[in-house]
Amino acid sequence: MSSMQEGELSTAAIHRLIRKAGAARVGDDAVEELRKVLEELGVRIGKEAMELATHARRKTVKSDDIRLAVKRITHE
Repeated sequence: MSSMQEGELSTAAIHRLIRKAGAARVGDDAVEELRKVLEELGVRIGKEAMELATHARRKTVKSDDIRLAVKRITHE
């Protein structure tokens, strides 16, 4: 596995997640693809949560904002 990390999430952490899901072997390409997808989703959720906090006249994003953002994004 490559030690190079381009994004916010480490490839080692992503590899562990896939293994935790039950994969006996994990390809580097699968790790990199899931890392990209999770980072893109995380940014989308973060932006939506920020909009919710701003709408509530808050500068702080709270856990409820994240939960609601996830519901909104997954039900699009």
